[in-house]
Amino acid sequence: MTDPLIKAHLRCSEKIRAAASRLGDETGDVPGWVLITLMTAALVTGIWAIAGEQLKGLFESAINGVTGPDAVHE
Repeated sequence: MTDPLIKAHLRCSEKIRAAASRLGDETGDVPGWVLITLMTAALVTGIWAIAGEQLKGLFESAINGVTGPDAVHE
């Protein structure tokens, strides 16, 4: 092996090690995701409580439009 090839290999290895250590330090934003999940659940619950009957009617109307009003629902 030639000397420049060994130096290039060492530089490349150092950069790979540095990148791997940066990836290993990343823990993520768990509290943020928990907050987003809780807020989404609260929104769904609120919308369901306020407009549940209207949403049910809208869904049944859409299903009847596709299957026809005479279709048997089990």
